[in-house]
Amino acid sequence: MTDASTPAARRPGEQVLAALGMGGPALDPADASPHTFPGGGRWRTEIPSCEGPEALAVVLKDSSRLDVPIHRISQGSGVWMLTDAEITEMVAAAGERDIELCLFTGPRGTWDTGGSVRSDSRGAGLRARGHDALAGCVEDAVRATELGVKCLLVADEGVLWTLHRARAAGVIPADTTLKVSALIGPVNPASYAVYERLGADSLNVPSDLTLQHLTQIRRVSAAPMDMYIEAPDDLGGYVRMYEVAELIRRGAPLYLKFGLSKAPGIYPYGHQLREVALATARERVRRGRLALDLLERHGAAGDMAPLGSRSPGTLRRFDTPA
Repeated sequence: MTDASTPAARRPGEQVLAALGMGGPALDPADASPHTFPGGGRWRTEIPSCEGPEALAVVLKDSSRLDVPIHRISQGSGVWMLTDAEITEMVAAAGERDIELCLFTGPRGTWDTGGSVRSDSRGAGLRARGHDALAGCVEDAVRATELGVKCLLVADEGVLWTLHRARAAGVIPADTTLKVSALIGPVNPASYAVYERLGADSLNVPSDLTLQHLTQIRRVSAAPMDMYIEAPDDLGGYVRMYEVAELIRRGAPLYLKFGLSKAPGIYPYGHQLREVALATARERVRRGRLALDLLERHGAAGDMAPLGSRSPGTLRRFDTPA
């Protein structure tokens, strides 16, 4: 429902272009996603690359100052790059605002001894190489959940399936959510559906997927989708703010991720990168405000999921072995 102060839904520049005889084609209702988050919301928000308690404090402070609602905050360096005290502090701070905190699991291909990931072909990418890397991811997952973390970020199909089985067996809490990294994000409907069945509760897709690609994915899966509205340079550097309303219409249920292009990489994070990490954390929140302003200006801000909601809803899974 809208009131007199809510602008009518419109596409960017629509009225002016129509008046000049250059109106765009009508939107096809068949392209719209029929899915929502539990409770009816169509979009949530995420601030990524929040690498420790100090960066988290900056994000929370600036989100209050700029009135940016946050459903999830994620970290990219990994559980193993944080002390128990730091994780506990982050869990408490996010919990006070009822924000889901998501930490990355384990060593990844770019940080071990394998050279193929640095070749032109990129080899196996960011996946966990060998039994020991898999074991490190499991160790991180158990440690993080014991400290109160409820969302784990993974960059390997085998890690995802293993943690889903661990969740089903009660090794990690049943309400732990598993999030697929943009580093291995699926790019077609079949792969998206496979990740869902392997245990994914939300899935990053590359920011260069077309609107039609999102519609195609939504015809086979209702699993929540994560998408950088502005992608880091190592993921393409795409800025899709003017498409935000249409990304939601096509991709819901959708996490709007407020990344940052033209920024130095900070993984794996350490104190030597403190000033960059804090400055980029602030700017990610500001970028979120810019995207939300566009949604409001275009009359498309009304379908946000309630703050504090984190359930992915009922998803389809492969049977887990006994």
